[in-house]
Amino acid sequence: MGEKIKIGISIGDVNGIGLEIIIKTLADSRIYEYCTPIVYGHTKVASFYRRTTEVEDLNFFVINHPSEVAGRKDQRKPNMINCWEEDVKIEPGVINADVGKYSFISLERATKDLINGDIDALVTAPINKDTIQNENFNFPGHTEYLQERGGAGESLMFLVSDTLRVGVVTGHIPLAKVAESITVEKIVAKLKLMDGSLRNDFWIRKPKIAVLGLNPHASDNGLIGDEEQKVIIPAIEEARNNNILAFGPYPADGFFANGTYLQFDAVLAMYHDQGLIPFKQIAFESGVNFTAGLNFVRTSPDHGTAYDIAGKNQASEVSFREAIFTAIHIVKHRRETLELEENPLAITKLSRDRD
Repeated sequence: MGEKIKIGISIGDVNGIGLEIIIKTLADSRIYEYCTPIVYGHTKVASFYRRTTEVEDLNFFVINHPSEVAGRKDQRKPNMINCWEEDVKIEPGVINADVGKYSFISLERATKDLINGDIDALVTAPINKDTIQNENFNFPGHTEYLQERGGAGESLMFLVSDTLRVGVVTGHIPLAKVAESITVEKIVAKLKLMDGSLRNDFWIRKPKIAVLGLNPHASDNGLIGDEEQKVIIPAIEEARNNNILAFGPYPADGFFANGTYLQFDAVLAMYHDQGLIPFKQIAFESGVNFTAGLNFVRTSPDHGTAYDIAGKNQASEVSFREAIFTAIHIVKHRRETLELEENPLAITKLSRDRD
């Protein structure tokens, strides 16, 4: 048996629910059958939240580098890389710019190891997008930061669950700028990323993608706006000319309300809330945020810092656990796809596995 997949975990905002859901997830010993988790933070902060979650028998094995986990006898124990030395004042539920820097330190160290290939995937706990800002992090969120660090020209915020997958054309931008940001080229680029991810990361042979309209009722043939006629429909046609099975544009409200989304492998929404509100309504606890289009794997739970319940032992770890297993599956799929490309004789076995 080969070495288990190394999953790096950034802790997010230390005053949010990040470490609570991390600890609850890692307290289940079954997780170690599938991966080796490496948390980027500090054992003192973890100890604080271990007490609040009443998890008594979870102790971190402190390491300095991911390579140190190889060959260790005790593999059913989480690992911690201490990313700073000073004590941190922890105030669950408090928005504090002073502790925002620790979110960044954790993320920066984990991302460095991810890019260097020292870990196989990164799962990020929720950050406060305001308090994390500094001279090295001037981004609306994780997605844009990791896209820049990975040197990707484009990426796709892809929310995935067992029943629904939703990507967005425009991400963390003001609503007033959405219409001007939507172009034929941008929609086609997102469709290509989505189609490629469905094929390579989720092993769907002929993915069908639904494209939502921008305006109410998808403009009613131009009665309510003209973005559908001038931008979205031409983009769908261009995508189909590139052998992408894209359909639409569909009015967003009825599309989700009547279950039409169940007929497709994924949905491309035009802007953040258009896609994420129905996704979180349908698949809140089981949903995972995956950044598609990068040459490394990053996932996260589909919720935020939840300051209102931080430190109260009320946070559910379900979405975070799903984020870990989604990362594991995608890493495996990418490895086996690469094996297929390098060894065409493996096609019979892989095709049988996909079926």
